[in-house]
Amino acid sequence: MANKRRSRLLRILIPGFVFQSVVIGGGYGTGAEIREYFLSRGLAGGLLGMAVTLGIWSVLCAVTFEFSRTFRTYDYKSMMTKLLGKADFLYEICYIVMLLIVLGVVTATAGSMVTSLTGGSKWIGVAVLSLGIIVLVIKGTAAIENVLTFWSYVLYAVYILFMIVVFVRFGSNLPAAFASRGLAGSDWLMGGAKYAFYNLGIIPALLYTVRQCHTRREAVISGLLAGVIGIVPAGMLLLTMGTMMGACMVAEVPIIAVFQALDINWLFWLFEIVLFGTLIETGTGFIKALDDRIEHSIAASGKPVSGWVRPGVAIGCMVMGVLFSTFGLVDLIAQGYGTISWGFLLFFVVPMMTIGIYKILRHGRRY
Repeated sequence: MANKRRSRLLRILIPGFVFQSVVIGGGYGTGAEIREYFLSRGLAGGLLGMAVTLGIWSVLCAVTFEFSRTFRTYDYKSMMTKLLGKADFLYEICYIVMLLIVLGVVTATAGSMVTSLTGGSKWIGVAVLSLGIIVLVIKGTAAIENVLTFWSYVLYAVYILFMIVVFVRFGSNLPAAFASRGLAGSDWLMGGAKYAFYNLGIIPALLYTVRQCHTRREAVISGLLAGVIGIVPAGMLLLTMGTMMGACMVAEVPIIAVFQALDINWLFWLFEIVLFGTLIETGTGFIKALDDRIEHSIAASGKPVSGWVRPGVAIGCMVMGVLFSTFGLVDLIAQGYGTISWGFLLFFVVPMMTIGIYKILRHGRRY
C-alpha cells in the first residue's frame, strides 16, 4: 500500500519536477531575471510578484495537463491540432523559434561557464552540454524523467544549503531590505505577470510526463503543484539576494556579488555544477518535445519510426544551437524572448483558457 501511494505521488510530482527543470536553465542561475522581474520591485513586492507568477503557472499547467489527459494529446502537435485545428502551425512556429533561441543561449552559457571557472576552452563546455543532451534524448522518456527528477532533488538541496549559509552570514539585513522600498504601487503585479508569460510557452513541451496522470484529480493537482515546484527555487534566490540588495541591484551578475561576499569557493563550484546540469535539462526538455512531435507524426501516418530519428533530431538541434551561439547571435536572439512570449500568449494561453476549458467541460458532459 505504501509503495502504491508513493507511486501515485511520483506520478503527480514528476510533471512539476520536469517543468522546474526546463524553466530553470540559466534563468535562476545568474539572478539577472530574478532582479529584473522581482527584486527591482522591492523584496516584499518581489515576493508578491512571485505569488502572481505561481498562480498563473499553476492554473495554466492544471488546465493544460487535464486537456492533455482528457484528449490523450501527449505531444504539442497533437494538442495544438485539437485546440487550434488548422491554425496549429502558429504555435509551432513560435516553438521552433524559441527552441533555437534557448539552445543558442544554453550553449553559449555552458561555454562561458567552463571558461570562467577553469580557464579552458569554451568548446569543452559546449561538448559536455551537447553530449549530455544527446544521450538523454536518445535514452528516451523514462531516463529523462528519472534524471530530471533526481536533479531537481539535487538542485533543491544545494539551494537550501546556499540559502542557509547566506542567512547565517547576512540574514540580519533582511528587515531593512523589506522596509527599503515597500510596495511601490502595483508594479509587482506586472513584474510577476511578465515573468509568468515569459516562460509559458514551454508547458506544451512537458506533455509526455502527463501520461501517468490517470484521473482529472491527478492531472489538476499535478498542474497546481508544478507551479509551486517551479517557483520555490526562485523565491529562495530572491531572499538570498535580498540580504545584499544594494550590491545585487548594481552587479552585472547578481549571484556573483553574493558569492564574492561569502568567499566560499567550494559552495560556488557546487552551485555552478548544479546550474550546468540545469542547462542540460533545459536543452533536453525542448528537444524531447520536438522529437515526440516528429515521431508521433510518423507513427500516425502508418510508417515505422526509424531508429535514426531520435539521434538525428537531437544531433541536428544541437548543431543549430552551436551555430547560433558561435556566430554571436545570442544577444540578438535573447531579445526575441519578449516577442515570442506574445506569440505563446496569443496561440496557446488564450486558446487554452477559453477553447480548451470549453472542450474539457463539453467532453466531460458527453461521458
